[in-house]
This record gives sequence, C-alpha cells and structure tokens, in this order.
Amino acid sequence: MAKPPAHASPAQDWRQLHLGRLLGHAMRRFDARVLHLMAHNEEVPLALSNLAARAQVSAAHIHITRHLGLHGSRLSDLAQAAGMTKQAMGDLVTQCEAWGLVTRTADPSDGRARRIVFTDTGLSWLRAFERAVAQAESEFRQEVGMEVATVVSLGLEAYAGAYPDLESNP
Repeated sequence: MAKPPAHASPAQDWRQLHLGRLLGHAMRRFDARVLHLMAHNEEVPLALSNLAARAQVSAAHIHITRHLGLHGSRLSDLAQAAGMTKQAMGDLVTQCEAWGLVTRTADPSDGRARRIVFTDTGLSWLRAFERAVAQAESEFRQEVGMEVATVVSLGLEAYAGAYPDLESNP
C-alpha cells in the first residue's frame, strides 16, 4: 500500500490513502503504461507514436479512444460518455482531427448534425490501444497475482455498475 507523506500525521493518513485516491493513482499509472506501450508500438503511425512518446497524447485524448463508437458519435454523446463538457470534448476532437485520428462527417440520420468518426489511422490507433490495454492488464495480473486481479476486477465492475448513470447525474 502507498505510504503517506512524511508530514502527514497518522490521524490524517486517510486523506492520502482512501480508496478514491488509490483508484486515481492506479488509473493514472495504468493509462501512463498504455500510452508508453503505444509510443513504442511499431504498428502505431510514427507521428502518433512520437506524440505519445513526448507526452502530447494524454489520458484526456484516450477518452475519445474509449468512447467513440465504431460507427461514429455525435459530439454531445461523446462528451457525455466521457464525462466531459461538450466544449472540452470539442477541443480534443479538433486536436485528434489535426492528428488524423478522427474526422467530422454529416450525420446520416440528421443532415444538420455532425458525427465524429475514426479515420483509417484512427482505427489503427484503436487496434494498438486494444493491444496495449491487454498488455497492461496482463502486467497488472502478473504484479498483483491472478486472485487479487480477479477480485479487484470483479469489485470494480460491481462498484461501477452500481452507479450506471453517475456520469450523467453525479
């Protein structure tokens, strides 16, 4: 378990060691590992792997990778799924569009609306992301053991599933 800072008193350890903080650290570590693997994956387009290697691709950009539907999504739906404002997601989409990961197209169900869709490069990125996540999960299982990894996974699924509308209604 993480050790509290030297200046923390034992009565205040809870501020550094509570479950939410530990989950946050674990998520940042996991995302950093995934981005590291992406940066060193020969199948990722060189420009994108260079961006990942220079920490230009952040966990925020991963929201698009995690939440964009394979057949595209409207900006508002993508923002809601990621738990972000529409404006913040729009900025990420603009950046990912400049990198060639996504493009904006007309929505076939509503001519006034736009959909964000993966480009071929974006789909390559997505496949590499899938492999990087699988490797990071495997490394997690090796580090903590299969039994602990299974309990953690089941516990997190149960906990997250208990609040299905959390992102839209905190």
